[in-house]
Amino acid sequence: MPNKLKIGITCYPTLGGSGVVATELGKLLAEQGHQVHFISHSLPFRLGSYHKNIFYHEVEVNDYYVFRYPPYDLSLASKMAQVAKMQNLDILHVHYAVPHAICAYLAKQMVGDHLKVVTTLHGTDITVLAQDETLKEIIRLGINQSDAVTAVSQDLIRETVELLDIRKPIDLTYNFVDKRVYYPRDCSEYRCDFAEQGEKILMHISNFRPVKRVMDVVDIFHRVNEQVKSKLVFVGEGPDLPRVNQKVQELGLQDRVVFLGKQEEVADVISLADVLLLPSEKESFGLVALESMACGVPTVASEAGGIPELITHGETGYLAPIGDTASMAEYAIRLLSDDALYEKVSNACLTRARTVFCNDLIRYRYEDIYYRVLNREPQREELVCR
Repeated sequence: MPNKLKIGITCYPTLGGSGVVATELGKLLAEQGHQVHFISHSLPFRLGSYHKNIFYHEVEVNDYYVFRYPPYDLSLASKMAQVAKMQNLDILHVHYAVPHAICAYLAKQMVGDHLKVVTTLHGTDITVLAQDETLKEIIRLGINQSDAVTAVSQDLIRETVELLDIRKPIDLTYNFVDKRVYYPRDCSEYRCDFAEQGEKILMHISNFRPVKRVMDVVDIFHRVNEQVKSKLVFVGEGPDLPRVNQKVQELGLQDRVVFLGKQEEVADVISLADVLLLPSEKESFGLVALESMACGVPTVASEAGGIPELITHGETGYLAPIGDTASMAEYAIRLLSDDALYEKVSNACLTRARTVFCNDLIRYRYEDIYYRVLNREPQREELVCR
């Protein structure tokens, strides 16, 4: 097909926002006729069945006995170069600065300057890892040696520039959701498994790390449940799960809280909820809030990081300072107690998700970046998201 690209994508293939976005982007690109090659140590979990124009190349690590630790980074760089040569790749699009941007840089040195590198920053590669003085310089190198760099929020761009003194431009490319997957669903058939007639459902989805402030979720729910009869559904697992369970027991809420564990496909689950709670301490974008928005479920969240770029306070959800669980509970109660307000906010969520964060629009922006670094003119029709 004329003017179609051959694109290598590397991401962390297991659960996590960066891997989800990278995989979904690859699928969208393949649908447009581009040839997409995933290069990683295991198959990205969102790929599953066969997809036309998508290929997978497994990275195998040498376990030679003199290596104290298996040299995955070097094996990845070598595999990137091998695939780039064999498949004549145009672009290596790597998600997450370390080690992927550095590996892509090494691969380009092996293959030649005709291979272009696009690096997408997703959050903790900057907000956490770049705080480490032992990693700061190599992250800066990976960014500066990329042909283009994107970030998922303006706040992440600001932090990257300030922390690493980056002078090159960084393209803002928000995360997205596929509107064919995330949309309001009728969950009346199995909602009764979680809540009784007339009860509301609050939900939290995360990896239960301290940065997610999951203990705050319990506090918010405790306040809400005193005024609005409700249930709390937790989705996910992680290090803070035992502490959360203990607090639920101490507050006597065990009959009102459900732990669903990890769910790889959350589109069906989110539509069960009336409100999503996201009181994170750090959140470069807040993908789960966008997934919730696309299902017509408003989010009550903290003002952390890029969340205010996603949620418009008072229109598509509510925001409060980090740790202000009283205000977050008040906002949740307001939504759950006023049907007209809830419908207005829910409809605004759908409109914003389908326009600003439309999957076709963000895919279109990434394609523009690819063609720009390759110095080619894209031949496409104008795009309108509705």
